[in-house]
Amino acid sequence: MRASRAHHANGAAGDGTGGDSGGGGRQWARADATRQALLSAALHVFADRGYADAGIAEIVERSGISVGSLYHHYGGKAGLYVALWEDLSGEQEASAAQAVSAARKGGESDPIALFIAGARAYLRVCWERRDAARLFLGGEGPSGSSLMRRSRAQHWIAQNTKLLRGPSSGEPAGRPEQVLSLVLTTVIGEAGREIATAESESEATEIIEEVCRILIRLAR
Repeated sequence: MRASRAHHANGAAGDGTGGDSGGGGRQWARADATRQALLSAALHVFADRGYADAGIAEIVERSGISVGSLYHHYGGKAGLYVALWEDLSGEQEASAAQAVSAARKGGESDPIALFIAGARAYLRVCWERRDAARLFLGGEGPSGSSLMRRSRAQHWIAQNTKLLRGPSSGEPAGRPEQVLSLVLTTVIGEAGREIATAESESEATEIIEEVCRILIRLAR
C-alpha cells in the first residue's frame, strides 16, 4: 500500500537546509507511515463492510492511529476512499506509461503494439493490486465518486485515442477513431474486473493474454 500521490509530492518537498534536514526527513517518514497505516486499515474495513457501513472508529482501531490524525491527513472517510482510488489509478496509469515508453525505447513503433503493451501493464496492476481493485468494482462510494470514475474513464479514452492514432497524425480524431477507443477502453475496464477477482495468478495471466488477443483483433 502506498500513500496517495499528492501526499508523496508534499513529502518530497521537505526542508533540505543544513542541520534541519535529518529531523525533517524523520518527520516526513513518520507522516508517511501514518498515512500508510490509515490507508491499509481503510482498505480492509471498506472491503469487509462496504463503504456505506464502514466506520471511522473501526478504521482508527485497526490502524492504531488517532482519529485526529485521520482527519488531519484525509478529512474523513470520503478522503480515505478518494486517496485509495487515486493511488490505484495513479499506479495503473504509471505502469501503462512505463510499458509504452519501454516498448518505444526497444524500437517498437506500431501504435497497436504500443497500445497492447500499455493495456497489458494496466491489467497486470489489476491483479497485483487486486484487494484495492475489488473495492471499486461495485461502484459504491462517497458522493461524487461516480463523477470521479467518469472523468478518469474519459481521460483514459483520450489517452488511448492519441496512442492508437500514432505520432504523425495532426488532425483531430474522427468519430470512428473515438468510438474504437471507447470500445477498447471499455473492454480493458471490464477485463480488469475479472482479473481482480481471479482465483490465482495463472488464471489472471490467462485472462490478460486472452484480452490482449481480443484487443488486437478489434484494433486492427
